[in-house]
Amino acid sequence: MNKKVNAKKEAWEKKQEEKGKKVVAWIFGGLIVLAIIYLIWTFSMMA
Repeated sequence: MNKKVNAKKEAWEKKQEEKGKKVVAWIFGGLIVLAIIYLIWTFSMMA
């Protein structure tokens, strides 16, 4: 039974790690998009 619990725990940890990587990727992607929008806005205000 202990092996079964360990297998479930490992599967759960793997799922959590994959979800965490997706969240981090979305956050960085969002920050990059916001930075590009800010740059465009800044240059349009200077022109």
